[in-house]
Amino acid sequence: MNTPFSSARPFPIPVVALGPGSQDDDEQLDYITMPQGMSTYRAPALPEPEELAGHAGAVGVLAQALERLQALLAGETVEPVRLDGLTAADLALVNQVLGEGEVSAQLLAEPDRLEAGARVRIQESVFAGVWRVIETGEDGTVHDSIELGAVPAVLRRAAREDARPVPVPAPDAPLPPGVLNAPSILIELAEHRQHWREGRPPEVVNLTLLPVTPQDIAWLDHQLGTGRVVILSRGYGNCRITNARALNTWRVVYYNSQDTVILNSVEVCAIPEVACAAREDLEDSAERLTEVLQWVSQA
Repeated sequence: MNTPFSSARPFPIPVVALGPGSQDDDEQLDYITMPQGMSTYRAPALPEPEELAGHAGAVGVLAQALERLQALLAGETVEPVRLDGLTAADLALVNQVLGEGEVSAQLLAEPDRLEAGARVRIQESVFAGVWRVIETGEDGTVHDSIELGAVPAVLRRAAREDARPVPVPAPDAPLPPGVLNAPSILIELAEHRQHWREGRPPEVVNLTLLPVTPQDIAWLDHQLGTGRVVILSRGYGNCRITNARALNTWRVVYYNSQDTVILNSVEVCAIPEVACAAREDLEDSAERLTEVLQWVSQA
């Protein structure tokens, strides 16, 4: 099946020692290279209107997507637009119009179901807030749809389902060698989870600015656990987002163009804002999709 997904390289997460004693006084400063480019909207390369004759199925689902996006902006709850019944030619046209935006995601299978083949792949289109969601069932059946919104609902749902209690270690509990400040960070995150509520700004613990050891990072990640949601954002540099097993807790790591970590953090929120389309993005997408359909309707 012709799908909009492209392969992605794995994101390494090196840990760099920081703080007093970690640098040689005789060495010159070697600044980390910051991202040099930013992803911006690129209009899809549309065929001529006369070439679109006979593709009523593709035009129909795009019109439905626009209608539901406008309804969403008006405060209504909308359903995804199903693409399962499209012909290969119509689906190829939908892929061409939607293109690939800066955010992609995967919902990994549970460890005891990896052999079953069930998975969910998500790709934001060039229209922010317009998402392709492709679900493959255990029996190999594929459900393809367009979802409208800040972020696909399946990601939020999976993160909630992954949540489990994260115990805070006792003050006198023995710790692995090299673990120094991770317990206090774990306590701080527990307090943030206790007080954070939906609609509030995220609570961010910036590990890059804290005196943490590689063992601290490893132990902290082990205690928080890793969930099934993996999100990649390529807006300004690269950003990898994964949900922890703790409720409303996310690992957010930014990289420069050399795949060097430039920001390593933990966020307490429903889902990190870097993965979400803002209302302004949705409004802009509605305008651009209207222009595309006006072009397409000339066929």
